[in-house]
Amino acid sequence: MAQGRGGGAGTAAEHDVGHRGLDAAGAPFRGELPIIITGVLYGLAMDYQMFLVTSVREAHVHVETALNATVIGASRASSVIVAAATIMVSVFAGFVFNAQPMIKQAGFALAAGILVDAFVIRMTLIPATMALAQEKAWWIPARLDRLLPDLDVEGDKLAQKIPLPRPVAPQPLGETQATEPVS
Repeated sequence: MAQGRGGGAGTAAEHDVGHRGLDAAGAPFRGELPIIITGVLYGLAMDYQMFLVTSVREAHVHVETALNATVIGASRASSVIVAAATIMVSVFAGFVFNAQPMIKQAGFALAAGILVDAFVIRMTLIPATMALAQEKAWWIPARLDRLLPDLDVEGDKLAQKIPLPRPVAPQPLGETQATEPVS
């Protein structure tokens, strides 16, 4: 969806907006440009998806319901996604001021594609779909579950098996221990 929006924005930059100053030279939309735009947008989309879904999964693993995990995970990941998208849109929007038409078109298409991907798809559609699916969003076929390794990156399962040492209560400041003679 974001790739389509990015490519559509690049085409609009050539045809519709060209006479208004975005591409005054009237250069054609180069054939390799959609491939480049798709590759860059796909890579950034996967980054944003990983930020979002790992935050939701972390909340879900820590005994939250699927709906609460979606809300908590999306709120935690939102600042990272917004910051990353804002940076990338700013960088690619800066390409619009370049004199070369291909770079101008690519910058416009990438900026538009990232705006759609980050704010419409990752921040709206994916959390809404996960909230509607609830526990079904985490369903995996039993046969596939047996084949996949059980990764515990955060060490939660290990922490459940090994008893953690009890914290030592701090001593009040006025009391001193009799380990050294006071002179």
